Amino acid sequence: MTIREAIESFLTFLASEKGDAKKTLDCYRTDLLFFEKETKKEKAEDLNSDDYLSFLLKLSEKGYSKASLSRKAMALRGLYRYLKGEGKIDVLLSNLKTPEREKRLPKTLKDSEIRQLFQSVETSDYKGLLDLTMMELCYSCGLRVSELVSLRIDQINFKGNYLKVTGKGNKERIVPISKEASSYLALYMKERRTKKKAGKVLFVHKDGSPTSRQYFFLMLRKRAKEAGIKTPLHPHMLRHSFATTLLENGAPIRQVQELLGHSQVETTMIYTHVSATLKKEAYDKAMKRQEEDEASKDNEEKKAI
Repeated sequence: MTIREAIESFLTFLASEKGDAKKTLDCYRTDLLFFEKETKKEKAEDLNSDDYLSFLLKLSEKGYSKASLSRKAMALRGLYRYLKGEGKIDVLLSNLKTPEREKRLPKTLKDSEIRQLFQSVETSDYKGLLDLTMMELCYSCGLRVSELVSLRIDQINFKGNYLKVTGKGNKERIVPISKEASSYLALYMKERRTKKKAGKVLFVHKDGSPTSRQYFFLMLRKRAKEAGIKTPLHPHMLRHSFATTLLENGAPIRQVQELLGHSQVETTMIYTHVSATLKKEAYDKAMKRQEEDEASKDNEEKKAI
């Protein structure tokens, strides 16, 4: 059996026996055909653990990310397990370490940048009021952009000042609305009532049509540029900033998990690393300033002598 035949047989097995999604199978096919191209062997029966390690090592040396290496390793391990089960090879990869997925800390905005962004928006016209209300709500409630643009009026409790958000997996969570967001929301709702063609969706354009993810993304980039913020801004950064701000101000990790709608607390834990990093930067900056002050003081004393 050639390696190509083994790959196709493995993918057929995944589709028919495991019911894997087409997208998953396409990714596996791409990674495994790349392996076939890079390995010097033709027969599947000749494959061993060295072929697996050599392939990943070569890609690592070429600068492939840990995420990419991890995905390719997963596809290869699956192929090897399948071939062992079929009696084609007798290789165990369980003792070999798979490259870990690279953990990237989410990017956040500083409090000063948040203020700079929000204060730069003029709310004398409907578009400005719409944009600022969307940004305020996205940030102060830690919403995903999909949750933001799909919000309906009946999900808002104006008296209790909270939202009923439907997140991933149709899980509902209660999120309080900040004073700032609440005040702009009240102003926006007053203007929105004049849009006769508007349906149940909360955020609509002048003609009553609902806003979209793309609209919010492009609007946020434009508003950030106008505010003089150099950091390339994307919607999820507002959510990241919300979570980090809560943790920096002493909010319990479980509470932040509930507000963000994370099913696993481990997902929320990443923000504790962000918070620690920001505190370290602030500490280093403060210490550097202190050292500069002491050096300046020493110079003044030497001049006095």
